[in-house]
Amino acid sequence: MGCAGSSQSKPDGAVKKIRKPKPWKHPQPITKTQLTQLRDEFWDTAPHYGGRKEIWDALRAAAEADLTLAQAIVDSAGVIVQSSDLTVCYDERGAKYELPKYVLSEPTNLIRDT
Repeated sequence: MGCAGSSQSKPDGAVKKIRKPKPWKHPQPITKTQLTQLRDEFWDTAPHYGGRKEIWDALRAAAEADLTLAQAIVDSAGVIVQSSDLTVCYDERGAKYELPKYVLSEPTNLIRDT
């Protein structure tokens, strides 16, 4: 039967692999500085909406890392990945963590700061 410790496995035993979010467009063109401010505001307030701070910290680290490191971070933190782009995750206690696309990737209409 084996170890049942990892609940992020699919029924066939495979772990859900993280992928980059699909391209998305912000309602208005946004600068890199504005995007950074939005991200900082989200990460500063996210733990106040529930869940555990250490899971939020792991999700932030994963969101800011390359895909291989992000996979290792969520695996070691015990994060259950519902959506492979990390927009919906759960911790081992069942708390839900929703991440907006703007913390996971840049919009297609990003204006580069000069």
